[in-house]
Amino acid sequence: MSNGKDLANMIGDNEGVRLLMDKNKTMNQLQKEVDQYISQFKEGYFSPLAMVARLTEELGELAREVNHYHGEKPKKHTEKENTIEEELGDLLFVVICLANSLDISLEEAHNTVMHKFNTRDKDRWTRIESGDEGGAN
Repeated sequence: MSNGKDLANMIGDNEGVRLLMDKNKTMNQLQKEVDQYISQFKEGYFSPLAMVARLTEELGELAREVNHYHGEKPKKHTEKENTIEEELGDLLFVVICLANSLDISLEEAHNTVMHKFNTRDKDRWTRIESGDEGGAN
């Protein structure tokens, strides 16, 4: 795919162009964009179980890349150059597919988990005081 016009032709509307060009997409927009992409195929979404298997596969690929760049196992010169960003993107795509297939709003799921962390776990970790250096990497 070379540009937004190709995407619009592929999905048959200008919404695809807007989604492709928007650099600050909401989670709802990401879910809609993936749904528009998947909806063009007769096969549609894989079963939830198959997508969990794909998640496992993609997570393994991400782990391999992290290990190559931040671990003790450098890449062989014969291995394809993937990036952590690419593998995170693959993982996100499958998470979105799974959520869409189960009619789950990832934005609502995120809000729920953040509420949990901000209530149940609010005193679990040592807070950075104003003026403290450091923090999460």
